[in-house]
Amino acid sequence: MPPTALIDVRQLDLNKVLVDLEGIRKVNPQRFEMEQLTAIVYVDPEQHLIVGYKDVTEQEFWCRGHMPGYPIMPGVIICEAAAQLCAYYCRVNGILGDGDFIAFGGMENVRFRGPVRPGDRLVLAAKAVKIHRRQVLSAVQGYVGQTMVFQGEIIGLPFHRG
Repeated sequence: MPPTALIDVRQLDLNKVLVDLEGIRKVNPQRFEMEQLTAIVYVDPEQHLIVGYKDVTEQEFWCRGHMPGYPIMPGVIICEAAAQLCAYYCRVNGILGDGDFIAFGGMENVRFRGPVRPGDRLVLAAKAVKIHRRQVLSAVQGYVGQTMVFQGEIIGLPFHRG
């Protein structure tokens, strides 16, 4: 049974982009094949809630080899996309600000409930539920259309280069 939704995807205006790819690049360090966010469409700092999406294309690096003839977005890439959304939220809102960037520290209670395929828009929602000076725990969910296809909890950590 899926958890309570963090957002009502029917209420989102996915055409109202708050932050585009260039804006995400100003905050998140991932580039090239590892950029897994297309846009941010909703931010509620009072609720520690953010929503963004990844437009999944046939040019994704994993399409050729992850189920040839029926490409499915790998679960680890879905998790990475959700982690990038969480990291963006933390950096912009000064959560875990003591570091060069926010690192992916772990995941808990992850479940995949449906496929994500080329042509899909993977809508991701994240809510910081436990904030500590050394880490943040965020509940995350992913949707294709109105169907929850992914859920879990992500741990983010401040990371110092060198």
